[in-house]
Amino acid sequence: MLVNMKDMLADAQRGGYAIGFFNAVNMEMARAVIETAEELHAPVMVGTAEILLPAMPLEHVAKYLIPMAREAGVPVAVHYDHGLTFEKCMEALKLGFRSVMYDCSTASYEENAARVAQMVRICHAMGATVEGELGHVGDNEGAGKLENPSDFFTDPAVAVDFVQKTNVDALAVAVGNAHGDYKFPPKLDFERISTISRETGLPLVLHGGSGLSDDDFREAARRGICKVNIFTDLDKAGKAGIEEGLRAGARTMMELIPYETEAMKAVVREKIRLFGSDGRA
Repeated sequence: MLVNMKDMLADAQRGGYAIGFFNAVNMEMARAVIETAEELHAPVMVGTAEILLPAMPLEHVAKYLIPMAREAGVPVAVHYDHGLTFEKCMEALKLGFRSVMYDCSTASYEENAARVAQMVRICHAMGATVEGELGHVGDNEGAGKLENPSDFFTDPAVAVDFVQKTNVDALAVAVGNAHGDYKFPPKLDFERISTISRETGLPLVLHGGSGLSDDDFREAARRGICKVNIFTDLDKAGKAGIEEGLRAGARTMMELIPYETEAMKAVVREKIRLFGSDGRA
C-alpha cells in the first residue's frame, strides 16, 4: 500500500527501529526491494535521486514504482531523494511521489531554511512530506569529498532553529557519514545523533548507509535514526549477480535477471533485518 513518509517514520521513531530507503532505478531493483519487504512483513521506502536520473528518467521511475507501491502487501513510501532543484521536486510531486527531500544543504543556512520552508508549505498543502538536510553529507569520491568533514557536521542548536523555521517532517544529519564506498571505516558521532534527536523530536535520516558496520546501524537506530539510505550496496550486488550469471553460463538478459534480482534481494533482506523493521508492517 502507498503511504507517506511521515506516518511510517513516526512508527519507526516510537518503535526504536529504522526504515530502509532504497533507490530503485529499474524494475529489477524495485522488485528486489518490494518483494523482500513483503517476505519480511516490513515497511519500506523506495525511490530515486536527482543524480540518478541519467540512468532512468523520473517519469519512467514513477510509472513503475507508484503502481508497485499501491499493489504491495506492505506499507511503501515512494520518495524523491536529494532533489537539487525546485522544478524537479515539483515534477516528482505531480507524478505521484508522496515525499521529497529538498537538498539545499550546500547553500547558506538562511537560504537553506527559507527554501525548505517554502517546499514544506507546498508539500503539506498537497498531502506530501518533506525531508531536509542540515550540515553537509560529503562524498567518498568526486567533487563532494570534504577535506575536514567534521567542519560540516550538524549542529544540534542550529537543528532546533531549522526545524522551527521550516516545519520539516524529517531531518538528514551529517554525523560522520558519507555517500558512496568508504575508503576507511567511518566513525559516527552517536552522541550528536542522540542530542539532535532529543532536541528536535524529529525522525532523523542517515545518508551514506552503504558500508557502515552492523553495530553502527544498530546504535544509530537506537539513538534516533529512523531512515537509512542505501544505494551503493544494492547497485554493487546487482552487478555481482549478473557476473555470477555469466559465470554460470547465462547467455541472455532474461537468463541474467534472476541472478541480478536474487543478489539484490539478499542485500535488502540483510538491511531490513539489521534496521529492525522486519515484522513491523
